[in-house]
Formats: sequence, C-alpha cells, structure tokens
Amino acid sequence: MNGFKHNSEENYIEIIQRLVKTVVLLLLLVVALIILNIVDLSSPKIPKKEVIALATEKKDSNPINTDTLHAVAPDTALLADEPNSFQIKYGRLLISNTSFYFGPKGTIAHLSNGMNCQNCHIEAGTKPFGNNYVAVASTYPKFRERSGSIETIFKRVNDCFERSLNGKSLDTTSKEMVAIREYIKWVGKNISKREKPKGTGIKDLLYLDRAADAEKGKITYTLKCKSCHAENGEGKLNPDGLGYQYPPLWGKHSYNKGAGLYRLSRFAGFVKYNMPQGASFSNIQLSDEEAWDLAAFVNSQPRPDKDLSKDWPKISGKPVDHPFGPYEDNFTEQQHKYGPFEPIATMAACEREGDPDNMLCRMPNVHNAVRQGVMLHDVLEEYLVEFSPVSPKIEGRVIATDAPSTLLTSVKGVNYQFR
Repeated sequence: MNGFKHNSEENYIEIIQRLVKTVVLLLLLVVALIILNIVDLSSPKIPKKEVIALATEKKDSNPINTDTLHAVAPDTALLADEPNSFQIKYGRLLISNTSFYFGPKGTIAHLSNGMNCQNCHIEAGTKPFGNNYVAVASTYPKFRERSGSIETIFKRVNDCFERSLNGKSLDTTSKEMVAIREYIKWVGKNISKREKPKGTGIKDLLYLDRAADAEKGKITYTLKCKSCHAENGEGKLNPDGLGYQYPPLWGKHSYNKGAGLYRLSRFAGFVKYNMPQGASFSNIQLSDEEAWDLAAFVNSQPRPDKDLSKDWPKISGKPVDHPFGPYEDNFTEQQHKYGPFEPIATMAACEREGDPDNMLCRMPNVHNAVRQGVMLHDVLEEYLVEFSPVSPKIEGRVIATDAPSTLLTSVKGVNYQFR
C-alpha cells in the first residue's frame, strides 16, 4: 500500500509539472503572436524615403479623378538627413511659433499682430487643403495679378506678414527669412517644377446660386466656432500670452482687409476642409452653404484696413470675389463681396469644332461649361440686320497673315466683311 501511494503521488506531481509547462508554452505562444502582429513581420518594411517616393508616384498617376491621394509633405523625421536641417527646423519653428519671435512681445522684433503663420497654413503648411506650402517652391517665382509683377518666395512671405499678420515685412537678407524660405522649399522638395498637385493651397468650392448670408453664418459661428474663437471673435491666448491657442477671426489683432482670407472664396474653402477643429478633406464637418455663409459673417465684422491702392494694377485681373472696386464689369461691390458670383464669373465664348466640352477659346478646364446652341455668325447676322452698316475701327494690333484685312470672321459661308 505504501509503495502504491508513493507512486500515485509521483504521478500526480509529474502531471502537474506537465500542465505547468503546457501553460507556459501557451503563454509564450500568445506573446509571440502579439509581437508578430505589432511588428508585422509578414511583409518587409519599406524605408521612409521609399514610402515618400511611392506616395508621390501614386498621387501623380491620377491627380484629377481621386479624392484620396493628395499633395504630401515630406516626413519631418527625415529632416536629420538634410545638410541644412538646422536651418529648415528653424524655419518650421518660425512658421509654427511666429508670435514668439515677431509678435507684440516677440523675442527678435515686434512686427506682427500676434498670430502665427500656421494659423492660416495648417500644421506648419503641410496639411492637404490646409493652405499648405507643397507647391510654393515649384511655382515661384511667378507672375501675380495682385501686384502686377513677378514675385519671389520672399515677396510672398512678406505679403503674409503685411496682410494676414497685419504687420511689417521681414528683412529679406535676415537668417529668419532665409530659414523660412528653406523650410518652404523642403516642404515642396518632392514636387517637380511648375507642378501643382491636388491638395495644395485651398480647395475651390462651387459657387452658391445666391448671395452668401451673414445672418445664417452667425448661426453656424455660434454653434461650431464660438467655443474656440470666442463670442466676439477675439480668439484665445496661450497661457504665456505670447501667442494664440485659437486665433482671432476679427478685430484689431486679426488679419486685415488685404489678406487673402478676406475674399469669401478663400475663407469658405479654407474652413470647409479645416474647421471646426479636427476637420479635414476626409472628415468634413461643414456643408458648402455653411462655409460660404460663415465666410460672409466673419468677413462682415470689423478688422484693420490696408492700403490697397497699388493692388491689381490691371483691374481685369481681379478675382470675382475681390470686394473693392473699380471693376471692369458693372456688378456692385456688394455682389463682388457676397455674391452671387456665378453671373460675374460666367463668360460667353466660342467653341471651336473638335474642342472638348470644358475648353473655351483655348482655355482648358473651364468649370460648368454649357452649350447654348447658338452660332456666332447667327448672332452677327441678327445684329447686322438691325444696325447695318457698321464701321468698326481696325486697330492693326493683330494681323492674320493668311486672311484679308477685311475679314470679320473665319466662319465659312457668310457674306459680311469690314468696309
């Protein structure tokens, strides 16, 4: 009996030991599976540089028809690889913390209203449709109608200081200005010259079929904006008082009337894809109507003036929503500011045989082109029946080398000409 009892105890102990080993092995297996799931050893990792190259290649393969791939800024983790990384990092700091350096209490100079560049250029100018810098280096220098001149990146940055920051310009030879330029160039380093991929700048919204309504915009502001930007649009300062956690949208510390966001189309496109906080092109929180009406409300509030007498030397180059005359058309300042913009933007033009529907007078990518079913020579004949004879002045600025000087139209089969 004693021997049997002893053997039973040994067997019992052996069974327990085996169970313990089995449990330990199972636990180790579970831990290994968790690690494998996190590290994802099932597929080889692509270095970050290659990820950026692939994203750019895929984005460029279909820049028009996709809403999922947009202009992508480089990964900031790769900054250490740049030979001028310190300069680029300094430029990024100046963009994200402008007020610390150049605000009313700035450590370098007192040049601005206390806002930061990234209040208008989200995530230091890298967010898709967040007024980003991705295509700045690829498109500058360039001619701009507002100044009537070819502008450099320096000029464009100083425009922002003088308008959006309602301040004074930076010395273009200063290390700060050079650092800002180098950062902007780095943000667009993957973009070829003259290329402007989808997702850069601010996305255009379709025009409303009515004027934007400031009263409706006030309702949207109260429901979706006031909690951050405050009752009177004054924003919310950081605890240290050196900059804004939420920038002022109107008042003496906000952007002035010369800023791009003072145009309703710019403001509406900006807030549509960036506001309220957390919104993006893939997480839209405002309808088009709310965005336009909100723009009307915010831009109907008081803000600093700006001398615009040198802007738009060629008035025909003014955008349809520029709120200050004179204009080349007969629409009022009120309509140019609040709309409806469709009648201002609509143009009549000839369609050449074989042109696609979105091309007018050799201008490609025309939005909302509508065929009217009217032939130009029919219109001319109707006019001449009533008002003939006519004696238009031939100015001689353009000469058709393959046609007589009496040619009035190149349409075949008509019988009218200059006299």
